[in-house]
Amino acid sequence: MSRVKNSPRNSVNDRPSGWRMTLRRQRRLLRPVAWVGGAIVICAVGVIVLRSVGPHVGPGKSLITMRERLGGLAAASGLRVTDIVIEGRENTPEPLLREAIGVSMGDPILGFSLEDTRARIESIQWVETATVERRLPGTLVINLKERGPFAIWQNQGKYALVDRKGQVVGDRDISQFRQLPLIVGQGAPAAAAVLLDALRDRPALAEKVSASVRVGERRWNLRMTNGIDVMLPEGHEVVALDRLMQLQQDRAVLDRPLTAIDMRLPDRLVFRPRPDASKTDTRDGAVIPPVPPASNPPTVPVVAKKAN
Repeated sequence: MSRVKNSPRNSVNDRPSGWRMTLRRQRRLLRPVAWVGGAIVICAVGVIVLRSVGPHVGPGKSLITMRERLGGLAAASGLRVTDIVIEGRENTPEPLLREAIGVSMGDPILGFSLEDTRARIESIQWVETATVERRLPGTLVINLKERGPFAIWQNQGKYALVDRKGQVVGDRDISQFRQLPLIVGQGAPAAAAVLLDALRDRPALAEKVSASVRVGERRWNLRMTNGIDVMLPEGHEVVALDRLMQLQQDRAVLDRPLTAIDMRLPDRLVFRPRPDASKTDTRDGAVIPPVPPASNPPTVPVVAKKAN
């Protein structure tokens, strides 16, 4: 009886052939190539499907029908949404964003319009621009550029957040943005950037301002934290702020018992004292003469209130 002798382990006969070793090394590279090839085949099928729809169907319905059929073919071949990546979201409400995306895990990755998805996302007030991208085989990537909250706008008793361009970005959860400046009145959001930038460059003055009130959609009043209204000239707010800071440094005008400081005239200042103000004011033992009353007491058409 002949006896078959087992070959020893690790013998030359156990070594795989050269093409098998090469195939193992290149396996990672072959997978993306296979996906690309599959995508090309699906696109080709899509063209065939589009032609098969026929000229009797309207363009919009043709695209929808093709997308549905193409999505079905992609889903059958395993191209489904396995991951949704959202980048750039800070303030946009997530439930609202998910609803606007309109795509769920497991949906065909080619079964929806990127342009329609982008348009729905950009309809959200917080979103300035959005990009939507497919990354085959199953990833949907959404990148947001949000509007930055710039100020709190109070108008007719209602509050809203606005960005630097004056666009309303939201009217909920405003309390978490209470550090933002308050602007008041019709037309205030569109005109606020110049004034608020000037105040931010002058923090010692800005900390005394509780609200900036737009008057007649032409000019501004500053409501100070102690109740004084500073009436700024139209178109010359920055110059007036510098003058006001100098007056505060030299004469402490914002610490006096006043109801208003009228700075609208270039050659004079008009002060309106409180009705109960004393004839003289003393600080550190020095007597400061009272400011003269205004001949025509100024009025403030809109009363600003702090946001809670």
